[in-house]
Amino acid sequence: MFNKNPVQDLSDLFVSPKVTTAIPITHPAIREALILASLDPRVRAIDYVASAVVASEHVVDVGAIIVQRDNARFLLDVVPGRRIRNVEDEGLALLAIEELGIKPWVISAKSLRREPRYSNALFVWLYNGHRVPPEQRKRILRALTDKEPIELGQLERIVRSRRDPFNSIMALVCADLVELDLVSQPIGRTTIVKLSRMSKLSHEG
Repeated sequence: MFNKNPVQDLSDLFVSPKVTTAIPITHPAIREALILASLDPRVRAIDYVASAVVASEHVVDVGAIIVQRDNARFLLDVVPGRRIRNVEDEGLALLAIEELGIKPWVISAKSLRREPRYSNALFVWLYNGHRVPPEQRKRILRALTDKEPIELGQLERIVRSRRDPFNSIMALVCADLVELDLVSQPIGRTTIVKLSRMSKLSHEG
């Protein structure tokens, strides 16, 4: 039996369009991994299992982050953010996680901070929550519908008005409406921009 609704200080919770329930942050590396996952086009959803009952009597604090990536589900295992438990608690936690039947997606400190993806993702996330004017949002999504994939600089020229569209484009990436190539190079005018999978599905609907 699993509990997906932990009570937590809101300042310590991570939310994004891909997160199904707010996730407690127990280590800075966990937050960074969740930012990377939220901006990864291959990741479709991120779930959280707070606790589980093992052997019908032990309630175990699991804190499992489950990532739906393409067509498979993985247990997010961020090495720098692993919890320190005593032997008994660790054994019970492993039993509970085993019951989930999900393979781990191990992320080492080196892979977490691989460049340019790491710096690109943290930079984009600075615009998370930035208010996008409705008309500018329409212009950006319409331009991508007509011309994707497109370079960032070209998209800015197409949709530019009295307001610089850069902040809004970054905010729409955080909102899972726009997809940005964060892997090939540092973000610049030649960075490739596309509609996200979510945007395409909403247009088809």
